[in-house]
Amino acid sequence: MSADPFVAIWLDTRQDRSPQVVLEANTDHWNRERGPRLEKVVFRNDLTPQEALRLVCESEGEVDIVTEVSPADADRVKSSQYAHLVSTDAMRVLLGIINRDAAPFHDVRARRALNLAVDRRRLISDGLKGYAYPTAGLIPHYCAGYNPDLKPYSPDPQEAKRLLRESGYPEARPLVLASLPGLDGLANLLANDFRDALGVQVQVVVIPESDLLAAQHSFVEKVIPAPFDVLLFAWFDLSSDAPAAFMHSWLYHSMGPFRAGPPVGEFEQLLAQYARQTDQRELNRLDQEMDRLAHEQALSLFLCAPQALYAVNRHVKFVGHAATFEVAETEVDEGHWSRRGG
Repeated sequence: MSADPFVAIWLDTRQDRSPQVVLEANTDHWNRERGPRLEKVVFRNDLTPQEALRLVCESEGEVDIVTEVSPADADRVKSSQYAHLVSTDAMRVLLGIINRDAAPFHDVRARRALNLAVDRRRLISDGLKGYAYPTAGLIPHYCAGYNPDLKPYSPDPQEAKRLLRESGYPEARPLVLASLPGLDGLANLLANDFRDALGVQVQVVVIPESDLLAAQHSFVEKVIPAPFDVLLFAWFDLSSDAPAAFMHSWLYHSMGPFRAGPPVGEFEQLLAQYARQTDQRELNRLDQEMDRLAHEQALSLFLCAPQALYAVNRHVKFVGHAATFEVAETEVDEGHWSRRGG
């Protein structure tokens, strides 16, 4: 991305993992109030997500917690006699990255048209089984820096079609909607909204898992034009205290790896102020300003904030966190298999 020695990005998330990782409690830790409440935690890397879900739902003694449960599997967990579903308001968003280099999406009217074309409530109910919240920008309503003055775009097909026509969108040109692996069902719901509201052809392209790393490199390095109009993208934040330090900068800053389009001058100025700021209240005020700018300029297709879902053994008390997976506060009751000698 840059010759600057402080600029870096990770892309290759492939890891060689041992079958199991065992954590043993530090009983001498100073923070006794928080924990530990468990003697040992075993992370199992030798199971597929499907097998792990089967074990937690249909048995005891093998798996107690399964992370990243799909909304499609939520009812299976809720109906299990061995497990219950835990949902957590998380620092994650589902959005569409709009390619502002592709005409006419350099025009804010075209970007607003995309946002006005989508029925977010239907996307959440049909695609995510209700486990998400509609968003006006990048910051969910339960997070620091949320701007309460912003409201999610409401579906308005007539206005969407008018704005797209005024922006000069060619009638015969298909809209290219790309999707990360696993999001194809949601992409098809979006495509239907675009077809119905905008009256355009939509081509849905799902990136194969085998091509994902190469596609990420191509997008981040920006050596060739992005081959999409909208990329359906699931993203998370590692900092619940100052979202713009992570999500906004990666999507909109001139050095942002997932920026699709030219830098935005006003955003550059806001982030420059952000980098020099140490007062938390002022940081969150700037968060609100960045989200306001992103919303008003429709810099992305803002969709929703999905909840994190966990399948948890019925005798386990698990506390979910917004940004990370932690087990320091997790505990088991007397009925748990480990306390019965099973």
